[in-house]
Amino acid sequence: MPLKWRWVLIISVTLLASYLCFPLQEKIKLGLDLKGGIHLVMRVKTDDAVKASTDLDAETLRTELVKRGVTPQKLESAGVGRISVQGVDSAKASDFRDLVSSQFSAYSVSSKGGGDYELEMKPARVREIRESSLRQALETIRNRVDKFGVAEPVIQQVGFAGGGDERILVQLPGIQNTERVKELIGSPAYLEWKLVSIPPGHRVEDFRTLAPASRESLLSLFGGTLPADTELYPAELQQAGELLYWPCKKASPITGNDLRDARRDVGRLGDAVVNFRLTADAGQRFEDLTRANEGQLLAILLDKKVISAPRINAVIRDSGVIEGSFTVETAEDLAIKLRSGALPAGMELLEERTVGPSLGSDSIRKGIVASVMGAALVVIFMLVYYRLSGLNAIIALGLNILLLLGAMGYLKATLTLPGIAGIALTIGMAVDANVLIFERIREELRLGKTVKAAVASGFTKAFSTIVDSHVTTLIAALFLFGYGTGPVRGFAVTLCIGIIANLYTNIFVSHALFDTYLSSRRVDHLSI
Repeated sequence: MPLKWRWVLIISVTLLASYLCFPLQEKIKLGLDLKGGIHLVMRVKTDDAVKASTDLDAETLRTELVKRGVTPQKLESAGVGRISVQGVDSAKASDFRDLVSSQFSAYSVSSKGGGDYELEMKPARVREIRESSLRQALETIRNRVDKFGVAEPVIQQVGFAGGGDERILVQLPGIQNTERVKELIGSPAYLEWKLVSIPPGHRVEDFRTLAPASRESLLSLFGGTLPADTELYPAELQQAGELLYWPCKKASPITGNDLRDARRDVGRLGDAVVNFRLTADAGQRFEDLTRANEGQLLAILLDKKVISAPRINAVIRDSGVIEGSFTVETAEDLAIKLRSGALPAGMELLEERTVGPSLGSDSIRKGIVASVMGAALVVIFMLVYYRLSGLNAIIALGLNILLLLGAMGYLKATLTLPGIAGIALTIGMAVDANVLIFERIREELRLGKTVKAAVASGFTKAFSTIVDSHVTTLIAALFLFGYGTGPVRGFAVTLCIGIIANLYTNIFVSHALFDTYLSSRRVDHLSI
């Protein structure tokens, strides 16, 4: 390429890089270790999702068997991915097997003898549920964090073991309230509406003064035994440390999955409440429910705890209010959870780390000081050892850093402390390439070649060595990026960009600088 067009390309690339990286504070994001914030590693208990799917399949199997006139003595979920069926009439055994093979193909069935069977979920289906629950957990956490208003969060899967030990990395720069964040992203927020069971001989008005109450008190109101469709659910509020309960129907006609929207609002008495709106289908069901049970109590349960049990005073269709002992903050958090959906499985916190903003600022200062000192020492060495030719290396090095920052700005990459280390390493590799070229030029000059021929030969002979060293390092950096997480990937990103910039500046720009100098005058001696 003619020298003129080489300089057109160099100037264009330099201007583009300058545009992409300035102002630095707006174009390049800072990572958790530089800005401060919260680092969490959470385990998704995907066994919970498999167990929930097994429970649902067991109930469906029971319903379908009843339709076919098959009534086993006992049918229950027997753990993760297993359903136990006992006491199937031998005359109905073929009907049972036909049903399982046609509608429950995700299970393999084995006979235990005497009309007893065990259904085991196939490995492919188990893995599918685990992967699905992990993806859903990632999306739910991401939705909750986005609504929480965190800037530039890192939410990513950390491998997939496939054995119930799947992990999610959450990094929230600029956030210091650890407890609120853990509560927001880790709790299920499973919302249900259940009709309250009124004991025989009691009116709704009378019962409202009795409930919530202790388990023993409620059982006595029902004559010692709860109806088959009723279960006791703990109340959110306790009295003198005693756990109180509400008797509610087991069925949940409306759940949080039926919500279309949920927002924090101010109630009639100035207290914090949550307004909700239902989907069209759920709104119709809610209307039918409230019309058929007007005057009854409808409990609102959050994570299996009754937070309120208002009376149905009018027919409600697709909107309503959730009241409870909310503060403004807890009401806002509940609205966020409900809008973003429930987690598909339990979560366990494995690692927690908080980085203070002052520590992050200190890391930036030390990282910049280290990089500047390293660059200064490199500049001094190149000028002392290679004299005026060292100026060529310094210009190429400055452009190298500019290109690296411009690429990071374009990619919206996050700069971390290991990323700064990657920049420092890039500086070292850039100088190493210059040393190879300059030593080759020195050798050619010692052999008696002219300056122009020595420069051309030096770049040509050093080319393969420079490319080999940079490509092998680039391969290692790509593996770090592909298999690393968090800060490791930050290091890999800066290293990859730096290596590519090195090849451009050392081979293309540095050569152009020498050619420009040599073409402008007759040079018999090169300061190198």
